[in-house]
Amino acid sequence: MPARNPSIILRSRCLLRNPQASRPFSTRSELRAADHGDHYDPPSGWLFGVKPGQKYVKEGWENVWYYGFIGSLVAAGVAYVFKPDTSIQTWALEEARRRLEAEGILEDPDKVQK
Repeated sequence: MPARNPSIILRSRCLLRNPQASRPFSTRSELRAADHGDHYDPPSGWLFGVKPGQKYVKEGWENVWYYGFIGSLVAAGVAYVFKPDTSIQTWALEEARRRLEAEGILEDPDKVQK
């Protein structure tokens, strides 16, 4: 036996009911917990908000950020340049040279005298 379609009354009742998702979670929507006021700076038309002829004043965090960022890049570059070579190719080359010197096929470059 086929399922019966719901009646028009049931369909209209579901459409007229206020959906659950559209209701707010709180009744006091104007109260916001960490609201420190409006932080929006309206556009002034000037690049970075500095008018021509005025000197840009740095904020306190800018020098710390610049020197910290550049310093960390330099330190990372130095550490990368002086890191030990741990590649498998280097190890295999040294191991092959050591074995060939032990068998007498290849002469030891430290013992060869000119």
